[in-house]
Amino acid sequence: MSLGTPSFVLLAAALLTIACGQDDVARAVDADIRADGSSTVYPITSEAARRYRRTNRQASIDVRFSGTTGGFGPFCAGETDISDASRPINADEMMACAKNSVEFIEVPIAMDAVAIVVHPDNDWARDITIDELRALWSPAAAGTITTWRQVRSDWPDRPIHLFGRGQDSGTYDYFTGVIVGEIRSSRMDYTASEDIQELVAGISADPEALGFFGVGAYFSNWEALEVLRVDSGSGPVLPNLQAVQAGTYQPLTRPLFLYINARALADNDVLEDFVLAYLDGVRDWVVHTGYMPLSQEASDLALSHFRARRVGSFYAGKLSTDESIEAVLIRAAGSS
Repeated sequence: MSLGTPSFVLLAAALLTIACGQDDVARAVDADIRADGSSTVYPITSEAARRYRRTNRQASIDVRFSGTTGGFGPFCAGETDISDASRPINADEMMACAKNSVEFIEVPIAMDAVAIVVHPDNDWARDITIDELRALWSPAAAGTITTWRQVRSDWPDRPIHLFGRGQDSGTYDYFTGVIVGEIRSSRMDYTASEDIQELVAGISADPEALGFFGVGAYFSNWEALEVLRVDSGSGPVLPNLQAVQAGTYQPLTRPLFLYINARALADNDVLEDFVLAYLDGVRDWVVHTGYMPLSQEASDLALSHFRARRVGSFYAGKLSTDESIEAVLIRAAGSS
């Protein structure tokens, strides 16, 4: 099932193939810029670094991934300059940053949709409801809901093998928050990984598999996977650009973020120049990584927010899906 034109998908696949390994160009301890965090956001920041180095060949940009939660640890200890995140910083992480006198600027860079994927030989599941996902992934389902028929009565009585992001992942936090209803709460009898390619390999080899991760990973592996439509009550919807922009792929649509160390920004001209180039251009090329651009209004507001050096989080440490990113940025601008 294709979510875009063939050229779009193939281009996304080609670029993500280049970007999905750890960045081999810059590994020096004394890199000009050190970025870590979300493996969902990693391909975007890696592509931004690649583009920046085309005209700034001496810049050393070390881009890695350890998961959103994993990345906030060193960031709040002052060890990295940028933390990629697929969810807003939470209250505990904000406290850790404050304890270490790390002020940060929070900037949305793109939109993502959490994709629910299966093996391409799966000929029974084409869509799934939010209620079915909740029943399947709740803690009480562990060892209890183990077959496809238990999820939907007209699905086959075959084992269901679950795959998903690990507990250091912001995607896991977001998914559990909006599906199960409690962040970091789910059944644990599933194959978990921070490495998307490990999940892709597992699902693409197992006809009875179902998994979740950011839609960019689906776009980069569309020939090996099938994506399900998600029904939140108004009919099944694919996680494509049109649905994300229209707000109809809910509640699994979310913004992606950069967190920039404010002190490092003040002391490092290369960091400032890189982030400005990143934010100024990302809307034009982010689709090539499989993710979706912010609206022009949100992009302009995000760049203005960065230029004004507004520190802190828009979200006050809480996961929220009630406001559009435009509304959040307008609110943030009005309160400064």
